[in-house]
Amino acid sequence: MTDHPLVSTQWLADHLSSPDLVVINAWMPPVTHPDAPAVFPNAHIPGAVFFDVNEICDKSSDLPHMLPAPHVFSSAMRKLGIGDGQTIVVYDDFGFYSAPRVWWTLKSMGAERVHVLDGGFPKWRAESRPFVDEAPRRVQSHFSARLNNGAVADLEDIRTAIASGDRQILDARSSERFAGDAPEPRAGLKKGHMPTALNLPFTELIHDDGTFCTREELAEAFKRAGVDLDRPVTTTCGSGVTAAILTLALTILGARDLALYDGSWAEWGSRDDTEIATGTD
Repeated sequence: MTDHPLVSTQWLADHLSSPDLVVINAWMPPVTHPDAPAVFPNAHIPGAVFFDVNEICDKSSDLPHMLPAPHVFSSAMRKLGIGDGQTIVVYDDFGFYSAPRVWWTLKSMGAERVHVLDGGFPKWRAESRPFVDEAPRRVQSHFSARLNNGAVADLEDIRTAIASGDRQILDARSSERFAGDAPEPRAGLKKGHMPTALNLPFTELIHDDGTFCTREELAEAFKRAGVDLDRPVTTTCGSGVTAAILTLALTILGARDLALYDGSWAEWGSRDDTEIATGTD
């Protein structure tokens, strides 16, 4: 097996029959197309299970797809047949969208061997690799969820980071949304960004063919964004999904002391007691 956060389609094809491997189809429709249908019922990688980000979440929160409590997550993983000690490969229908979020969720809940499929299902299908439409049959397994609280930032953590400057805040949204020049796709949110935040649109980390940038390309992208890889970083975005793409890239680069703001702009931009900055300075 591999320790790298990413695995190739060839690697997955070579290991697909491994008894300790489980494949997850991470699903969340884009906020701009909330009614988009999941591909999974009609086509998925053989043996893959379906992880709906909008269902395996904290249903008591008014914010979108917040992390569930550990015992709720354990129950959901058990029903999917995901257990302790397994090697997990996560992919999504778009290449890089919700798969890194599920990767981060599993890692934050204590899973150790979790990877993202580079290029996702589009690359898998483009290479004429096998896919099926029948539901998988997996035996329920025991998953011991142990939340790493340091991996998750909340509203007060962001306020502290802004006031102290001890942590870099890195926003994955587009430069137009970050600057406040474009409207937010979620209704009722203010335009702009958190004071002191830096901006690195997640799209800059993905090649035109849908594969992830190389380590060297990633390092250059973070350098352009003004990120110091030796200092703590908290990632954020619209609702805590594409922020995980930045966290994935930072992990590949060996950065430490990483957190993800789960509420992200869905929380910060909806409140009357949060400070908003605009422009690019």
